[in-house]
Amino acid sequence: MYRKELNERSPLRLFEHSINGGLGRGNIGVVVARHGIGKTAFLVGIALDEAMRRRKALHVSLDKTVDHLREFYDEIFMDLAHSAHLEDLPAERLEMERNRIIHTYAGKSFTIHKLRHSINFLKEYAHFDPACLILQGFDFERATLADMEAFRQLAGEFNVEMWMSAVTHRGVPSNEHGIPRPVAKLASAIAVIVQMADHSDGVHLSLLKDHDNPNVAKLTLALDPSTMLLVKK
Repeated sequence: MYRKELNERSPLRLFEHSINGGLGRGNIGVVVARHGIGKTAFLVGIALDEAMRRRKALHVSLDKTVDHLREFYDEIFMDLAHSAHLEDLPAERLEMERNRIIHTYAGKSFTIHKLRHSINFLKEYAHFDPACLILQGFDFERATLADMEAFRQLAGEFNVEMWMSAVTHRGVPSNEHGIPRPVAKLASAIAVIVQMADHSDGVHLSLLKDHDNPNVAKLTLALDPSTMLLVKK
């Protein structure tokens, strides 16, 4: 299978269709799950899909090292390549790496101002203009609505689709739309919210918010626990 065909057949196309064409540039999407469910795999899958469509993806982590995330990308890419019998694997892997940059603040202080400066630096000196921004490890428990509005402003300023991950815990209360704490209090600044939950046959994805659409679609997607790849269920 060639890269273009792989992209067209990706379960992410079904996901995009479910949210009326995708997250959209200038918007924030959040994946919510308990620890160890697969939030990183989901975000890496989004970034890989962008990179393999010749779009730039910037993955920023606040708690993981570059080497740790690079290993994650390599493992998921190889599983994806082998499962799809991807043609010219070395060339496609090189192309993926050219279109993806990993940046970490692990052990360092983080501010939105610093993130803005980093993106401007990449644009000006590395000629790397991301279409997708992944921000992982942000503490939603301490986040305010003003923080999320600032992130949304940054997403609009750089014209990126911004995906974040939020940790929730078993038994926490949810609002009337099923959005659990701590994300519920910030939902007005978030366009798309996806929840991941462990089931006997894998990790199922459910859509909790789809822009301003009152009729949220039912997702038929899961994360395969053996490969960490997104699949149709």
